[in-house]
Amino acid sequence: MQFVDQSAEHAEETLLLEFAEGTKLYVPIAKIDLVQKYVGGGKGAPVLSKIGSSTWEKRKKRVAEAVVDLAQELLDIHAQRACQPGFAYPAEDSHWMAEFEAAFPFEETPDQLTAIEATKHDMAQQKPMDRLICGDVGYGKTEIAIRAAFKAVDAGKQVAVLVPTTILAEQHHRSFSARMGEFPFHIEVVNRFRPRSEVREVLKRAAAGGIDILIGTHRILQKDVAFKDLGLVVIDEEQRFGVEDKEWLKTFRSTVDVLTLSATPIPRTLHMSLLGIRDISNLETPPPDRKAIETRISRFDPETIKRAIHRELNRDGQVYFVHNRIYDIASVADRIQSIVPEAKIAIAHGQTSGEALERTMLAFIRRKFDILVATTIIESGLDIPNVNTIFINEADNYGLADLHQLRGRVGRYKHRAYAYLLLESDKPVTPNAVRRLKAIEEFTSL
Repeated sequence: MQFVDQSAEHAEETLLLEFAEGTKLYVPIAKIDLVQKYVGGGKGAPVLSKIGSSTWEKRKKRVAEAVVDLAQELLDIHAQRACQPGFAYPAEDSHWMAEFEAAFPFEETPDQLTAIEATKHDMAQQKPMDRLICGDVGYGKTEIAIRAAFKAVDAGKQVAVLVPTTILAEQHHRSFSARMGEFPFHIEVVNRFRPRSEVREVLKRAAAGGIDILIGTHRILQKDVAFKDLGLVVIDEEQRFGVEDKEWLKTFRSTVDVLTLSATPIPRTLHMSLLGIRDISNLETPPPDRKAIETRISRFDPETIKRAIHRELNRDGQVYFVHNRIYDIASVADRIQSIVPEAKIAIAHGQTSGEALERTMLAFIRRKFDILVATTIIESGLDIPNVNTIFINEADNYGLADLHQLRGRVGRYKHRAYAYLLLESDKPVTPNAVRRLKAIEEFTSL
C-alpha cells in the first residue's frame, strides 16, 4: 500500500501493482474490490507484460475471447440441461441414507449442511445437476461428494469419480470405502499401477452393473469404459484436466448429474456472473473440532527433532520433513535416520520420475513409511489425515506465503498438529526473516 499525493493537501491510499519493465498501476482503496488473486492452472509463475505494449494488448484480447468462449459453453450446457430431462431422485431420504448420515463422526459446518441440502435438491429435479463445490482442503468437500454418491447408488444408479492424479484416486478410494463400509456397495479404483488383467475385470463388472462406484484418473475417460446405468459423475479439480478430457466431460453435463469439487477459490465477480448458469456452493468455515497448529521456531537440534518425531509416531502418526534443496536432500534424510534409526524414511522431490514419485507417495499414504523427506512438492494437492507433524528446514529462506502453505499440509483434521520452523544451528538470521517467522508462529488462527 502507498500514499499518492492528489493535491498539496490530500494524499490518497492506493494499492500498487507492478508489471514488467517497471510499469505501475495505482488502484485506489475504494476500488480494491476489483483486484483478485491470480489463480492459474500451471505450476510456474505467470510471465508479466509491460502495460500498453503490443504483448499486453494481445493478452487482453485473448483473455476477452476466452471469457466469451467460457460463457458460450456454459450457456450451451445450460440450454441442453433445460431441454433434456434427467433422473429425479426421491426428494425424501431413505432409511439407509438417514443411517449413513447419522454415522458421520464429525459435526457438519453450516456451509456443509447448506451445500448438502442444495445438492440433494438438485438431484431431486428432472434436469441434470451441475453443481460446483468450492472450499479449501479439509473443509468437507469430499463428504458432500460421498453423500451425493450414496444417494445415487442407494437409488440403483452408478457413480464415476474422476480425479487428476493417482494419489488422489487412492485417497478417495480409501475415503469412500471407509465411509460406506457398513453398506453393500461395491467400490473400485482403476489406475496405472493395477495389473491390466485386474483393470479389465473391473471395467467388465462396471459395464455389467456390478460396480456401484468407480474411482479413477483420466483412465476412466477412455472409450473402453462403459457403465450400465450411470447416474452421477463427481469431478475433483476439473481445471487440472487436459483439453481432450474436458471435451469428453461436456458430453456428460447434459445427460447425468455432475458434481465438481475445487479447492481453487472462485473470485466474487466470476461467482456473480455464473449465478443462474452453474450452481455454486462455497465452503468458507473450517470444521468446528479443528485445532490450531502449534508452531515452534527452533534451531536444528537433534533432541528436539527426536522428541517431536517420537510423539507423532507414538500416536500412530506420520511426519513431513521439508528440505528444499535436491542436491543434499539424501544427506538430510540420512541425518534424520541417525536421529530416529527405528523410523522408516522415504525421499521425494521434483527430479524423481513421475511414476517413481507416485509410487513413493502411494507407499507413504499406505503407511509403508513413517517420515517423508521432501522438497516443496508437498505444498499443494496432498491431504493425508495421518500426517500431523511437519518440519520446515532452513525456514528463514522461505517467504510468508510459502510457510503458510507448507504448514497447512498438517492440522486438517481433529488431531493437534505441530509445525517446526528449523534454523541452521550456526547461521545468523536476518531481521526480515525473524519477522516472517514470528508472524507465522503467532498467526495460528484458521
